Amino acid sequence: MANLQGKLEAEVELKAPADKFFKIWRSETHKMPTATSKNIQGIKVHEGDWDQHGAIKIWNYTVEGKSEVFKEKVEFDDDNLSFTLHGIEGHIFDTWKVFKASCKVVPKEQGSVAKLSMEYEKYKESDPSPDKYMAVLIDMTKDIDAHIAIA
Repeated sequence: MANLQGKLEAEVELKAPADKFFKIWRSETHKMPTATSKNIQGIKVHEGDWDQHGAIKIWNYTVEGKSEVFKEKVEFDDDNLSFTLHGIEGHIFDTWKVFKASCKVVPKEQGSVAKLSMEYEKYKESDPSPDKYMAVLIDMTKDIDAHIAIA
């Protein structure tokens, strides 16, 4: 039996301090369409509040020029400056049975590092890994970092 589970990982060097970058994800997610408009066109709270652990949000985004929707439940770890978006519904589930994106922000003397990961489970072995979604997450991370620098 083939292993249908996988994990992608990437690191992005940030100029922003870890706490400022984390704050955007933790309590200012509504700013993302401004910070990274080419990737995120809208986010709305479906259940809970913007900064609430366990809140459910619906994202409208673009991947490879195609508009898609992603519904997720967020989990925050304030002590470790990390968050996880647990996929619930959306276009992603046309290809993957399980999808979870995470970020841990690690402070450095100058700036910080965003450690990104995506865990997924394919329906069948021939399904692709979510590389195009990791590319969007990396691009978003860079855009948010640039947004913090000019804010």
